[in-house]
Amino acid sequence: MGWLVQAILSFLAAAGFGVIFNAPRKMLVYCGFVGMAGWMVYSMFNTLSGDIVKASFLGSFVVAFVAHIFAKRFRTPMIIFSVAGIIPLVPGGTAYNAMRHFVENDHLTAISFAIRAFMVSGAIAMGLVFAEVIIQLFFRSRMKKKEVQ
Repeated sequence: MGWLVQAILSFLAAAGFGVIFNAPRKMLVYCGFVGMAGWMVYSMFNTLSGDIVKASFLGSFVVAFVAHIFAKRFRTPMIIFSVAGIIPLVPGGTAYNAMRHFVENDHLTAISFAIRAFMVSGAIAMGLVFAEVIIQLFFRSRMKKKEVQ
């Protein structure tokens, strides 16, 4: 699938979930942009490295970073952008395959899918937390510089 098609579809998915989560109408475009940015970084690093865990970490890091920037810019809670933006990265297909193989009594394959879904979910959570910590440290150091001057 081409990069442009991926960008458009991830934008629509994130904006669509913004609608479902009752994001303000004016912010839907930005929700879509956050999801598109995260997906494009995920897709690029997944293509380069072939490791979906690292790619998910970087994608969620970008989602949280861009969501934080938009939250500051529009004086809106960050969660409006980050929740809708993280949706394209959620390993729903992998979790579905894990459950399907459990139901079909193919436990080895199911465990493989479940471990992959668990690792990707953890990487997404870590990416969100790391971005938040780095941004908080940045703004805290910026505030201290303003106080000194």
